[in-house]
Amino acid sequence: MNKAAALLDQFGRSVFNVLEEMGSMILLFLSTLAWAVRPPFKIRLTIKQMEFVGVKSIFVVVLTGLFTGMVTTLQGYYGFRMFSAETLVGSTVALAMARELGPVLTALMVTARAGSAMAAELGTMRVTEQIDALYVMAANPVKHLIVPRVIAGVTMLPLLTVVSVFMGMVGSYFVGVIILDINKGMFIENINKFVDLYDLYNGLIKAAFFGLILSFVGCFKGFKTTGGAEGVGKATTEAVVISAITILISDYFLTALMF
Repeated sequence: MNKAAALLDQFGRSVFNVLEEMGSMILLFLSTLAWAVRPPFKIRLTIKQMEFVGVKSIFVVVLTGLFTGMVTTLQGYYGFRMFSAETLVGSTVALAMARELGPVLTALMVTARAGSAMAAELGTMRVTEQIDALYVMAANPVKHLIVPRVIAGVTMLPLLTVVSVFMGMVGSYFVGVIILDINKGMFIENINKFVDLYDLYNGLIKAAFFGLILSFVGCFKGFKTTGGAEGVGKATTEAVVISAITILISDYFLTALMF
């Protein structure tokens, strides 16, 4: 009986903690939205974060997109060859990159690089009382710390996705046309025939939504950090895991709504 009561108590505490964190996240998100449209706008801070999220992530995004396009073409070629439809490989890869692989893989890479850094940076500021110092100086930390990072995430993820999709198609062309000797004219013609700008637009909408998720979750986890250096490490890990899971789950629902 005591064991059952202890399990029930532990379950209740876990549910309460989850609900409490969800409520805190919603309140912080609403506060972020309110401060995002309220002047003065922190243009310099936002540009700095856009450079950090976007420019400094280009290398990893280029590599990810390039080799994703290459390996997808290689795998698709062997499947389509059984039906003598090798020329459809390019359009298949283009659709996959524009709709799914480009936005999702870009978001996961940026989460690992920039989202974790946001959580670690804000977490360190929290445990060293730098955020409390902003309150003392009558400077709202949400306005100065979270809003620029969220704006940077929302604006730069679509641009990084364009880079990823482009590099994916470069890799696909290289493997399909140069290595596997698929007819170049049919390869390009099928891309033009089956791929529409609508596919790319929907992928960019997804990317903006993913950018919001990874930047806000990283900021939230860092902003609410407790427990010193150990707490910073824990918050960083949780930010990456929660962001990645949320991106993958939301990708399904966004795909169901768009296509």
